[in-house]
Amino acid sequence: MTDTGQDQLDIDRILGKTFVARVEYHPTIGSTNDRAKLLAAEGPGELPLLIVAGRQTAGRGRGANLWWTGSGSLAMTLLLGPDESAAGRFGRSPLIGLAAAVAIVETVRPLLPSEQLGIGWPNDVKAGGRKLAGILVETLSDGRQVLGIGINTNNRSADAPAELKSKVATLLDLTGRRHDPTTFLAALLSQLERVLEQLAAQPDDIGDRVDRLCLQSGRVLELRFENRSVTGRCLGIARDGALLLETPSGRQAFYSGVVDG
Repeated sequence: MTDTGQDQLDIDRILGKTFVARVEYHPTIGSTNDRAKLLAAEGPGELPLLIVAGRQTAGRGRGANLWWTGSGSLAMTLLLGPDESAAGRFGRSPLIGLAAAVAIVETVRPLLPSEQLGIGWPNDVKAGGRKLAGILVETLSDGRQVLGIGINTNNRSADAPAELKSKVATLLDLTGRRHDPTTFLAALLSQLERVLEQLAAQPDDIGDRVDRLCLQSGRVLELRFENRSVTGRCLGIARDGALLLETPSGRQAFYSGVVDG
């Protein structure tokens, strides 16, 4: 049993009940993704490796965005081999992160039966239109993948930075109760194992589920890149994870970029 500060994480239970092979817990860390990449560089080890933090001081989102990790939230990274992540087939496709978003939706759905849950391409899970979770996938040169997930579980939106208070949702706020971190994490890992297996065997099914959960369909979006942007009406998400936009130049598929809102 490892103390997480306000809560406790039962590492033995996680190892015994889920598909992860190793677990690290850090009360405070800069970034769980950075830690995973450091361990990957140090040499081979049994995978999947799970890294969990009680608090991140340098959590990262898409592009230059930072990820707020409030006290009581879940910050974690899975270091996956090519077999678990289907990286050999999908490479840097956004479908891998979107599959993780499906797993998050399925994990929180029983807890939030009256809330509208969905996906904001490429890496957000939203409840009632507010951001509940974020995902950051980084592919290593050898095909291993770093799957970072941040979920607002036992933190409060009132504690978020002023510019985020109206944009984030937390399970604690929405349900009015705290959630056992080990039980929640075990449920999430079970869903992640299921969707990763399905991604390898039936990727089109995952793509279809992602499209049904897309909250941006029909909206006019601005997709930003480093030196340019593209505006168009969202036509949904393709089976391979691409964002589909109807632009002045016609229908286009995008595999990267940042969307606000």
